[in-house]
Amino acid sequence: MTHSHHDHADHDHAGHSHGHSHSHAPADFGRAFLIGIGLNTAFVIAEVIYGTIAKSLALVADAGHNASDVLGLLLAWGAYLAARRRPSQKHTYGLRRSSILASLTNAVLLLVALGAIIWEAVHRFQQPAPVAGGTVIWVATLGIVINGITAYLFASGRKGDLNLRGAYQHMFADALVSAGVVVAGVVILLTGWLWLDPLVSLVLAAVILYGTWGLLRESLDLALDAVPESVNLAEVKSFLSTQPGVESIHDLHVWGMSTTETALTVHLVVPAGLDEGGLQHLRHELHEQFGVEHATVQVEQGRVPCNLISDDVV
Repeated sequence: MTHSHHDHADHDHAGHSHGHSHSHAPADFGRAFLIGIGLNTAFVIAEVIYGTIAKSLALVADAGHNASDVLGLLLAWGAYLAARRRPSQKHTYGLRRSSILASLTNAVLLLVALGAIIWEAVHRFQQPAPVAGGTVIWVATLGIVINGITAYLFASGRKGDLNLRGAYQHMFADALVSAGVVVAGVVILLTGWLWLDPLVSLVLAAVILYGTWGLLRESLDLALDAVPESVNLAEVKSFLSTQPGVESIHDLHVWGMSTTETALTVHLVVPAGLDEGGLQHLRHELHEQFGVEHATVQVEQGRVPCNLISDDVV
């Protein structure tokens, strides 16, 4: 096998190539998490206090949602730090997968909050209560500012990391929801339409569902070792099959090691063999074209099939 490690010394054996190119979010996202968690924790406390005083379900419901966001940010931050830990004797891939578990947990927490909001909104429709519109307006306005700032902190990392994308989506959606609460507060002050408060809560629930569903689906896919959405398996298969000297390929697998790193394993039937330069080129192209950070390639020479029980995609 031949192991070729990016930025490491080369080791020679017979028929495998491992390529590593670890891509981590910039270190300043640690500070972004701290700022976002601090701001949103303070805001949740303010929403609970003033929402209770104003008897506003919209504020209390939004506080519940923001509380789940704080927990989600804590989980994402913990996973962000854990994913940067080096491999150990027990965890030979390190703790990269914790970022997937955090994203999945975050999505489930948001769905639980969604159920609570809908339940309370339906109850409030049946038994409307007075709302102090002025309080609702200024607290929700503060929410627009805080959620907007927090979303901005994660904006630059949202395309490369599901964790950061989840944080960005939730904060941006919260800013929009807070804007809706401001509108509701103004209308309640002018018209006295108490039913508008639970209606805003239901709209808030719809926004949460829309923003959470994609996060839940993608996180669940990664947890089940699905091909990441950024990778086209047919294109990968075509690329490998058309490499010089490759007669056929089998047992191709692509999955997410974390929310930022993709792994690939494949068996290539190459009768004439593949030298170290060919393996290095293959690893480089898999990284450049498909974002594969960890590639394991088994090169099979001759006509004798390998002993591995075939597990190919149909």
